[in-house]
Amino acid sequence: MQLKIAYSPCPNDTFVFDAWAHGRVPGAPRLDVTFADIDVTNGWAESGTDSHDVLKVSYAVLPWILDQYALLPCGGALGRGCGPLVLTREPGLDLRGRTVAVPSERSTAYLLFRLWAAETVPGGVGEVVVMPFHEIMPAVRDGKVDAGLVIHEARFTYKAYGLHCLADMGEHWESTTGLPIPLGAIVARRSLGAETLRLLADSARRSVRMAWDDPAVSRPYVMEHAQEMDPKVADQHIGLYVNEFTADLGEAGYAAVRGLLTRAAAEGLVPPLGPDALSFP
Repeated sequence: MQLKIAYSPCPNDTFVFDAWAHGRVPGAPRLDVTFADIDVTNGWAESGTDSHDVLKVSYAVLPWILDQYALLPCGGALGRGCGPLVLTREPGLDLRGRTVAVPSERSTAYLLFRLWAAETVPGGVGEVVVMPFHEIMPAVRDGKVDAGLVIHEARFTYKAYGLHCLADMGEHWESTTGLPIPLGAIVARRSLGAETLRLLADSARRSVRMAWDDPAVSRPYVMEHAQEMDPKVADQHIGLYVNEFTADLGEAGYAAVRGLLTRAAAEGLVPPLGPDALSFP
């Protein structure tokens, strides 16, 4: 069996899937890998016409796709102290009426931003501009936008651009809910059937555990796709986003996903979830 999968070139994804993608997970289906930004994979999943069997997507897009895709209970990015940041050139900037760059309007980062802004920016922000996440910090630095919502390794590198952290979306989420932060999810087509879905979940778990057991094996794959990232930053990235929730969402992980999507639905930001929408075969 060979399945088509799409995930990002970010270090957490390449670290998680290295063993599986290179045929080192016994009994796992062979993978035909496509690398794509999460805004692209979100769009593929939502269109319902993409031919990929497995996708890395934002948790925020789940309400639109769970009729066709099942959430795998492992392989994704969810944790604490790892939320998106709002960056500006000037500290303490008032965002009312300001232009803000975001990585995707279907991203979890944007959902967390909307929930934060509803509570802290009276009257709301101005124009929201979608751009690839690696273009956001230069755009803020160069004055093309007033602020930027950033994810991933930008947590470790934004000061090099002369930028300031206006707010931490994850800190706000954790302080108001007590829950970890749901960021990226692994989903697979329901049409694959329950047996194959369980095999996929098992393969993802074994792949991440193999990466933990011998991190040096995954290093060439990680750095090949890390877009000239400093190896130390790549290690920080992996350490932050690959954690116990990557191996198994568990009760706390599922509570975080339900909490985010229920709260967003109450604000009219996403459709409400059905009672069994997150269930896994």
